[in-house]
Amino acid sequence: TGHNSGVIHAGIYYKPGSLKAKLCKEGAQWTRDFCDEHGIPYRNTGKLIVATNDAELERMHALYERALINELDVELIDEAELRRREPNITGVGAIFLTSTGIVSYTQVCRKMAEVIESRGGTIRLATKVVAIHESLSEVSIDVTTTDPSAAEDRERLYARQLVVCGGIQADRLARMAGLDVDFQMVPFRGEYYRLDPKHNDIVDTLIYPVPDPELPFLGVHLTLMMDGGVTVGPNAVMGLSREGYPKFSLNVADMASFVRFPGFWKVAKKQFKTGIVEQKNSLYKPGYLQLVRKYCPKLTTADLTPEECGIRAQAVKTDGSMVEDFLFYDTPRMLHVCNAPSPAATSAMPIAALIAQKVLAHDASPQTSELAG
Repeated sequence: TGHNSGVIHAGIYYKPGSLKAKLCKEGAQWTRDFCDEHGIPYRNTGKLIVATNDAELERMHALYERALINELDVELIDEAELRRREPNITGVGAIFLTSTGIVSYTQVCRKMAEVIESRGGTIRLATKVVAIHESLSEVSIDVTTTDPSAAEDRERLYARQLVVCGGIQADRLARMAGLDVDFQMVPFRGEYYRLDPKHNDIVDTLIYPVPDPELPFLGVHLTLMMDGGVTVGPNAVMGLSREGYPKFSLNVADMASFVRFPGFWKVAKKQFKTGIVEQKNSLYKPGYLQLVRKYCPKLTTADLTPEECGIRAQAVKTDGSMVEDFLFYDTPRMLHVCNAPSPAATSAMPIAALIAQKVLAHDASPQTSELAG
């Protein structure tokens, strides 16, 4: 969460009727309500999705229609109005979303942790799950510490119900629990740059490109940060390590699991051309810069300072298709959240409400549900 871009998303990109569309819209308001209740600062910045040519303009109008179906507060603006609002941005038209904002999700999570502990909950950091066993009456979880200064004693915990939000390790935890899952988590590194502080006022709102249908993510954008800075990014580079934040990270065990998974090769084949371009731009700053200069030509390579990267945890099926919506696996005493990519931070609270509802219902029979419209 500390590597999150900090955007409170409106929900424009998601298929009408999907969980992403529904929970993102609800979550944007719930996030603001939580921040208001606990004194966490946030900003209602709005967002412009900018078209730079006729092909993008056509896709932008399709996005606008989707926004209307999703009942979002959205405005179409022409080239002249775009120039008036954002003099440093170039485009032939744009969509303006009023309900997009920014927040520090690190602060949000810290406050959530405080609330949990104040209500008698316990948070165990530096703890590794090594076994999960489900019986008719309970679930047992075997854990060890990852603290190198502590003894590696194995401990067994018990619960009536277990909720697993495993992120990039969701597939491994599901299999550890005995579930037969047909997906694998694939990491996509999202690399950012931070603009030189002299450009902190270059835009007044978030600036996004119109998504490229050939790419799985939203494209390189300008994001205002709560500390007053502006970031550029992220790109989307397939990672060679599930938790490899340094640029050239490689984990042999992770790579071996990718090689054995048919879906990895299929998604790699589908994304081969775009993957080569993304990898080139990752290594070649001028290539990365060109992506943002399409709509912000004022920037130069000297304006970009490398920022920490984030890792998107994306579930990929054995046929090579990416799981588009949030994905849950249920058993009588477990609920596994198996795919929660963006906008999961914005949607976190209504996702939690859905989890609570499902757990309290004590489903009697195992089921798998990709909960999309």
